[in-house]
Amino acid sequence: MPSLINSNIQLAVESLRKNRGRTFLSALGIAIGVASIVLILSLTGGVNRLVSTSANKNNNDLILVRPSNGKNLTENIIGELTSSNQYSKSSLTFEDLEAIKKIDHVASVAPLAVSSANLKIGDKSTQPISVLATTPNFAESAGLTLKNGQFLASSLQENVAVIGYKSAMQLFGTTDAITKTFTYNDQHFMIIGVLDELNDPINYNNVDLDHSVIININFASTFESSIQIQQINVRTKTSDAIASVRDEIDKTLQKNKNGTDSYQIVSGNDNLHPTGSLLSIVSGMLTLIASISLVVGGIGVMNIMLVSVAERTREIGIRKAVGASASHILLQFLFEAIILSVLGGILGFILGYILAFLVSLVTPFAPFISWQILAITGVVTLLIGIVFGVYPAAKASTRDPITSLKYYR
Repeated sequence: MPSLINSNIQLAVESLRKNRGRTFLSALGIAIGVASIVLILSLTGGVNRLVSTSANKNNNDLILVRPSNGKNLTENIIGELTSSNQYSKSSLTFEDLEAIKKIDHVASVAPLAVSSANLKIGDKSTQPISVLATTPNFAESAGLTLKNGQFLASSLQENVAVIGYKSAMQLFGTTDAITKTFTYNDQHFMIIGVLDELNDPINYNNVDLDHSVIININFASTFESSIQIQQINVRTKTSDAIASVRDEIDKTLQKNKNGTDSYQIVSGNDNLHPTGSLLSIVSGMLTLIASISLVVGGIGVMNIMLVSVAERTREIGIRKAVGASASHILLQFLFEAIILSVLGGILGFILGYILAFLVSLVTPFAPFISWQILAITGVVTLLIGIVFGVYPAAKASTRDPITSLKYYR
């Protein structure tokens, strides 16, 4: 049996070598499909790793309180994609914030209210930028560090702001933006701090801090009557207190909201929601779309194999005449289709990671390389070769030897 397999592999390789151009073009169809899947899996894996790192970094003592509308995951994600403000009707209030502060073993509490607005610098309006209204405790809850200046503080004037690293570069052309001023909602602000560059636009705060401006939420509430708290970050004094504090927060909010289920409390890996769930759904959809090109590539392999069977009709007749059985002929052509598909898979795997690396040069995350992706590539290409190679191989194996010997090209 091993000698038969080895013989079939040699015959398949020799046949493919004789038609190098056709072999390459057929393998290219498979390669494009595989490269698309590898590109999607490696990039989404890189994004998930970035999200996971961001969520787990110094977050063993972090609890997030978010509004909930009672909808399921899919409905929530669709709402987030179609709404300019995913928490435009947030159930969280300043009363909830004050109540959470009084819970035992709570070290710090920071609310988040995010909006997108055009700032005015002098007489010029900027492009829309994220404006995050919060309290001085946010620096601790988010583990922020400053490149220049200082963060918000209760001892300072309320009309001051902290700006993200990239926003400072875009708006003022320098990270030395201390004392620079801007106008937001007809209110004048002076910058007192510039954040260190973070390069993590996807994080549990759901805001790209590099491209944002941070202001005091108490001051913002004086000129924005419709301000909405979209998230409350709660730091516990110790990681051991997470469970008890979470339970107390739930009891407190249940009391404040008369038992309505209009909020959600998350900690640990749940901090990745909704980002992680959204990425998984998008990744699955893109992979499904990319799989269509694999089917097209498989059809190309089957077409080429049918052409090969037709061209080698006389060869099939000669082999059967000297004793080759139908199973021998079937295996010969099946191995040829499998090798053709695997060659395309190898080419696609390499091409996919080259593309992923090029994309990573302009994104904040590196491509994710794992043996699982290699295994998926191998299994998929093997199945493509078998599924789309069986019909041509079966057709070759059922050729009548007498009729085949009469065939002339």
